[in-house]
Amino acid sequence: MSSFFTKLGTLGVAVAGLGSVVNLALYNVEGGHRAVLFDRFRGVQEKVSGEGTHFLVPWVQRPIIFDCRSRPRNVSVITGNLQNVNITLRILFRPVVNELPKIYTNLGLDYDDRVLPSITNEVLKAVVAQFDASEMITQREIVSQKVSEELITRASQFGIILDDISLTHLTFGREFTLAVEMKQVSQQDAERARYNVEKVR
Repeated sequence: MSSFFTKLGTLGVAVAGLGSVVNLALYNVEGGHRAVLFDRFRGVQEKVSGEGTHFLVPWVQRPIIFDCRSRPRNVSVITGNLQNVNITLRILFRPVVNELPKIYTNLGLDYDDRVLPSITNEVLKAVVAQFDASEMITQREIVSQKVSEELITRASQFGIILDDISLTHLTFGREFTLAVEMKQVSQQDAERARYNVEKVR
């Protein structure tokens, strides 16, 4: 009887050991995600794994999981040229799936933190320099379109797709705001004076 329990215990340990090895050799990729394998001997593999359960060589390979769904990111920039402009963009972005190995090799998992703020800053400063402050208010749609076109082009160089770009916040420095208020007050005073002159006639 004790021999039976010894064999049963040995079998149980063997099954548990085999189960843990099999568990180490599997990884899951959730919906909306993709994986790239990092091999200790060969580096980042070119194959991108889709959703589902996949095999790997335990202790030699490890999966790097990327979220490939569109995610929002707010980027604030203050341009420092002659007119201080505070602009906030809301960007919906995702990585190009086929370029995930290159993205991981060159930028890492935090590719969006490394790329989006710098290219947004660069593009916004270039576009804002083309408009004076009053044009930025009156031609906001054109400014937004130019920013979108430039950002999409720049982001594609890093393997990032921008699904949507919205200019959500646009404010100017104190000096400009005061100048606009003074101009509006003087225009209102001029209209009031014109009205009074016509009223006297």
